[in-house]
Amino acid sequence: MAQNITIVGAGLVGSLLATVLAKRGYTVRVFERRPDMRTSAGYAGRSINLAMSDRGLRALETAGLAEDIREIAIPMHGRMMHDKQGVQTYQPYGKEGQFINSVSRGELNKTLMSAAERHGVTFTFNARCVDVNIDTASATFELPSGETIVTNADILFGADGAFSAVRGKLQTRDRFDYSQSYIEHGYKELHIPADATSGFQIEKNVLHIWPRHNYMMIGLPNPDGSFTLTLFFAHHGSPSFDELRTPEQVTAFFHQEFADAVPLMPSLLEDFFTNPESSLVTVRCNPWVFNGKVALIGDAAHAIVPFYGQGMNCGFEDCSILIECLDHYNGDWALALESYARLRKPAGDAIADLALANFIEMRDKVADARFLWRKKIEAWIYEQYPTKLIPLYTMVTFSAHIPYNEALRIGKEQDVLMEDIMSIPEVLNDWTSDEAVQAIRKVMESRPDITIASGSPS
Repeated sequence: MAQNITIVGAGLVGSLLATVLAKRGYTVRVFERRPDMRTSAGYAGRSINLAMSDRGLRALETAGLAEDIREIAIPMHGRMMHDKQGVQTYQPYGKEGQFINSVSRGELNKTLMSAAERHGVTFTFNARCVDVNIDTASATFELPSGETIVTNADILFGADGAFSAVRGKLQTRDRFDYSQSYIEHGYKELHIPADATSGFQIEKNVLHIWPRHNYMMIGLPNPDGSFTLTLFFAHHGSPSFDELRTPEQVTAFFHQEFADAVPLMPSLLEDFFTNPESSLVTVRCNPWVFNGKVALIGDAAHAIVPFYGQGMNCGFEDCSILIECLDHYNGDWALALESYARLRKPAGDAIADLALANFIEMRDKVADARFLWRKKIEAWIYEQYPTKLIPLYTMVTFSAHIPYNEALRIGKEQDVLMEDIMSIPEVLNDWTSDEAVQAIRKVMESRPDITIASGSPS
C-alpha cells in the first residue's frame, strides 16, 4: 500500500496537498527550488493578491485551515468601477452575504507551509528537480553545493507551477500533449499605501477596477490598510508598456487614464520602474497521470490567466477532488489518480477558457450599458427562478460543487436564453414593466430545471 509521497513544489497547492495527505497518515516530503520564504532574507517584495472563493475555502476546510486563512483575508462583496472622470459604480458579486476574499499570496503560502510542518511534513529548500523516473516514482534534486538527492516514493506529485520541471521531464515522453499560449498583455504591480492612521484610502471591502476597454488596473485590499494594484497592459503596440519608458511618459499616462488613483500612489514611479513587467500564460497538457504513480497538479497541469480569480481556487480544488477520489477507491492510488485526471482535466480546460473570456468582461463590458442591463435582468431571474438559471459568475465563484466544465456548458446555454429574453419587445422597452415581467415569466416557466453532472467520483 502506498505510504511515501514526494511533492515537488512548496507553493500554495504543494503545501496544501502535503497537509491533507499528512493528516491521513502518509509520510510526505516536499522539495522546493527556492529558499524558505519564511526565513530567507532574500524573499522580498509584494506579491499579487489572490481572490479566495468558495472552492478554495472548501479545500482549506478539508485541511482544517479555513478559519486560519479567514483571519488574514479581507471580504470583497463586489466590484467598484472607476471611470476616467473618477466616478465610481458598484456592482455586487452575488446575493446578499456572498463575497470573495483578498489574501496575500506570500502570507497564505507561509501559513500553509507551517501547517504542513505541524502535521509532520518535511521540507527541503534550494532543491532543484533535475530528473524524474515514472517507473519508480523517484526524482533527483540538485542542491546549491552540487550534491544530489534521489528520493524514492510510492507516489510523486509535480506541483511546481506553470514552468514545472516535473512536467518538463514528462514532456519528452511519447504522446504527451502540451501547449502554452501567452496573451498580448502582461502585468505590473503597483501600490496604494494606507493613510496616516493606517486606514484604507478607498473603499475596503470591494475589488476596485479601472476598466479602459483594452486594458485595466485592479486593486485588492491588504490587512495593513494598503491596496495591491495590478496594471494589465499590452507589452507592445499603442498603448503599451513599450510606450512608457520615462517618468514623464508614465506620469502623463496615469494622469490621463487613472487620475483619481494618482494622488493615492506616492510611490507610482518607483513601483513602475522597479517592479517587473510580467507575462501571462495558459498551459494545457495531457495526460496528467503516469503509470499510476506520478501526477501533475495545480499550475503544473493547468496554468491559467488570473482574470477569474480562480488559479489558486482551481489548484486547491484539485486537492479536495483528489482526496475524494482516494476515499472513494479506499486508498487505491492507481484508481484514485485515474479518476482525478478524468474529472479535473475537463475542468482545467474549462476554467482556462473562462478566465480568458473574463478579461474581456472586466476590462470592457463592466462599463457597457447593455451588459449592465443584462446583469440586472439575469439577477432578477435568478432570484425568481434559482433552479432554472444560475449566473455564470455565481456558478464559478460561489459554488463548491458545480464543475468548471459544467459551468461553462450551462453558461453558454444561458447566453442564448438571455439574448432571446433581451430581444423581447416589452423587455426592450422597459424590462421592469408588468408586460415585460409577464413575458419573462412565460419564457422561464416553460424551461426545465438545470441539470448538473457531478464533479466527484461517486
